[in-house]
Amino acid sequence: MPQPIYQVDAFTDKVFAGNPAAICPLPAWLPAETMQAIAAENNLAETAFFVAREGAAGEYDLRWFTPAVEVELCGHATLASAHVLFNHLGATVDTLTFHSRSGPLHVSRQPDGRLTLDFPARPPQPLTQHPDGLIDGLRQVPLQILAGPDLVALYGSEAEIRAIHPDMTHLAKVEYRAVIVTAPGSGDVDFVSRFFGPRVGVPEDPVTGSAHTTLVPYWAEKLGKTTLRARQVSARGGDLWCELRGDRVLMSGYAVTYLKGEIDI
Repeated sequence: MPQPIYQVDAFTDKVFAGNPAAICPLPAWLPAETMQAIAAENNLAETAFFVAREGAAGEYDLRWFTPAVEVELCGHATLASAHVLFNHLGATVDTLTFHSRSGPLHVSRQPDGRLTLDFPARPPQPLTQHPDGLIDGLRQVPLQILAGPDLVALYGSEAEIRAIHPDMTHLAKVEYRAVIVTAPGSGDVDFVSRFFGPRVGVPEDPVTGSAHTTLVPYWAEKLGKTTLRARQVSARGGDLWCELRGDRVLMSGYAVTYLKGEIDI
């Protein structure tokens, strides 16, 4: 039967920027292998699937798939899912709750059109040794390395982050979900980053909400402030307004619809 599908650019206010995600609202769960096949066919960093919880207004079960694997947490596809519910499926509540493998995730809409994600904070810890594949993969020696769910490599400037041309074969040897590179920002941006995930089928993710659950606690402590502006300096680029609130990270951004359609499965 035809299955509705949307493609949304997240963490941007214009199409062809930010991070594209495919969103599939479902009446009931499909087999995991079918959802994985749909994600592989879409060939985007993430495809999200959600099912409404019966009798619970504004509550949904949510899962995310890269072209290669199902993942534990994804920010931009959660933002995109909320955008679809608010703008195309008639959600009337101001805050949505998505139940996921990472616990309950909340998305609220703001008067200026931004959507705010409420995610668990996942602060990193220092590492003393460079994991195998890291230096050969990044081709630049970082000032420091940290580890959370992802490996974090710290550099001194935005220019260094933009200049990185990674060797994905070597980065795929690093035994973490992904490698994040980050540095202080300039102007109206507190910090910048990029995200490389060849191990999960995403060579470079344009804008990564889940990475900021690790980056925001680090930069909040480093800069001595809890409200931060972040920019992911991939080719498409994206902006996030962030806040560390105890053991939670708030991340706000815009989203725009690129495509509405149906798939036959």
